[in-house]
Amino acid sequence: EVQLVESGGGLVQAGGSLRLTCSASGFRFDDYSIGWFRQTFGKGPEGVSCINSGDGTIYYSDSVKGRFTISTDNAKNTVYLQMNDLKPEDTNVYFCVAAEDCTPSGISGMDYWGEGTLVTVSS
Repeated sequence: EVQLVESGGGLVQAGGSLRLTCSASGFRFDDYSIGWFRQTFGKGPEGVSCINSGDGTIYYSDSVKGRFTISTDNAKNTVYLQMNDLKPEDTNVYFCVAAEDCTPSGISGMDYWGEGTLVTVSS
């Protein structure tokens, strides 16, 4: 059974930091590009960051570039998202995703995702 379990969300003041963790199981981690998207109720998903397991391409959306850092620990089937200098507009539910591809344009072919973790940034 494929599982992606996110953790690390919470309430933080603007300018603060959080690190999200996603533990994956039930599939070969190396067979997918892994990343994060965020989504609030009534809106479509916004790709935040991803890393291509094949060529190592890393993508960040313009809204988080320079503040967020994605990393993986393939031995643990885990992906992290370090979020610094958080802003109120970063408030969202963040989902970990296993996708077909990660390119300089973003995430494509989202195959599996978790239940999400809520990040709330107060002003």
